Amino acid sequence: MIPESASSIPAKPRPFSTIRPIGTSALQGIAFLGEAIIAIDSKSGYLLQIDPKSENTTILNPQRELNFADATGLAISGETLWLTQHNNVYFCQLNGDLTLQHFVSLPHAANGIAVREATIYITCKKAGYIFVYNRNTGREITRLPAPGVGIEHITVRDEELWLTDADEQTVFCLERATGKIQFSVLTPFEQPTGLAFHTDPLTGQNTLYVAYAGEEAYIRDNPNADPNYELQYRDRTFIHPLYFSYYPDRRYALSNGYLIEMSYVEELSPLDDVELKDIEWRIALPSETDRQKVRTLDFIGRPFTEEVREGQRVALFKFDTLKPGERHIFGWKALLEVWSIKYRLTPRDVENLPQLPPDFENRYLVDNDDLAMETEIIRRAAREAIGRETNLLRKIYSIRNYVYDKLSYGIKPHIDPPDVALERGIGSCGEYLGILLALGRLNGIACRTVGRYKCPPHPDRLGVPLEPDFNHVWMEFYVPGLGWLPMESNPDDIVEGGPYPTRFFMGLAWYHMELGKGISFENIRSQGEPVS
Repeated sequence: MIPESASSIPAKPRPFSTIRPIGTSALQGIAFLGEAIIAIDSKSGYLLQIDPKSENTTILNPQRELNFADATGLAISGETLWLTQHNNVYFCQLNGDLTLQHFVSLPHAANGIAVREATIYITCKKAGYIFVYNRNTGREITRLPAPGVGIEHITVRDEELWLTDADEQTVFCLERATGKIQFSVLTPFEQPTGLAFHTDPLTGQNTLYVAYAGEEAYIRDNPNADPNYELQYRDRTFIHPLYFSYYPDRRYALSNGYLIEMSYVEELSPLDDVELKDIEWRIALPSETDRQKVRTLDFIGRPFTEEVREGQRVALFKFDTLKPGERHIFGWKALLEVWSIKYRLTPRDVENLPQLPPDFENRYLVDNDDLAMETEIIRRAAREAIGRETNLLRKIYSIRNYVYDKLSYGIKPHIDPPDVALERGIGSCGEYLGILLALGRLNGIACRTVGRYKCPPHPDRLGVPLEPDFNHVWMEFYVPGLGWLPMESNPDDIVEGGPYPTRFFMGLAWYHMELGKGISFENIRSQGEPVS
């Protein structure tokens, strides 16, 4: 985490750090009872009491007949414990024998549960709703649309409903009465499976904690195998604080910032005996954005001068002469503050928009990057993707879903133009991006390329050098009067035929490095002429 003195997010007390309860496999619902955490382990069926400071765990239901296996949601109201298990909602007394009493059954699996006085809130992925029940009568009062597409857990704070969504990797804040989304924030880890607020008894500070449950790959040293190293998977579950700041006037929320040192280095060791004169080698530098701040920037190997091209920072390395066999290492190293960001706009917010800036049409609505915008397959796709839609936000969302319907992800050694990739039906991130750019621009939406790297998404591996597996590109689309908004190229295409998550639609995770927006990442010229 970024030290509080360095972060742009207001300082907040941190009573507990990451909590890794002893002897747990898959934490689901969690709730605070005083300073202790009460949680369900859905694999073992344990009802657990967890000490956040020592990570010690106590099983509250040791009797075999009190097995809560496959239970998911959990809530506490006074001395009453509420939980969901399969299609059913149960309750029991914490100070009693924990014998479950049936409250209500749903047509589909009940996932999460929250209680506020006489009102019970139950999430159900299959139905796509938050069911609201009267605690005293057991009757349904109303139902609210679920904000995401995955399994959701829920808690209540004052007049707000807070939900985690495992597929969306997101926490939503909703109005309790209407279910209207106020804002949402991305979680730093995948597969959130529960959430609860903790109030510090000394400061009164309210901190949100999120549980996570999944699997992780690891290399096992097996002395009975040859070779002895083998790939295995193990359960991974923990509880982590989620820090966020919401800026309604800027229409976005930031969450869980990290301080990252990133370096980009070129090693020049020519294969052929060539001599080049008056070399200018340009490499894009990290951008300053709503979610990314450059704290320091240094050269590696050779000094560079800094230029600004189309609003983007670029490092210029100069060589008077590169002689046959000459070798160099050069590049840059930056210390970056990065956060996850999630913008919140609705189609109504983008009605009656002003015109695009005068120079945008020739820069962001044309085929200037082999986008095959004149081919029949791409022009037909541009028409089919939006149908009769006229709203800008709905158009770009429809284009994204259309491309996700048509493509499946696959890494290739080179990037084909959009017409070839679309006809093939398989594409890398660059090929997804090419099609998205082409369809967006043909429909009058200014779009540009953003990239080029994601650092490995391991926010708990602090102080350890990591290397990305491959480079990455995504895009931004422009909303006149509001600015550029991010949209991932392919990571939300995780379900065949949808529905697709919207976690990275107008959002980016903390591990994205924004470099050279809308310009070439690297450019080499000799005596003023391009070098290929």
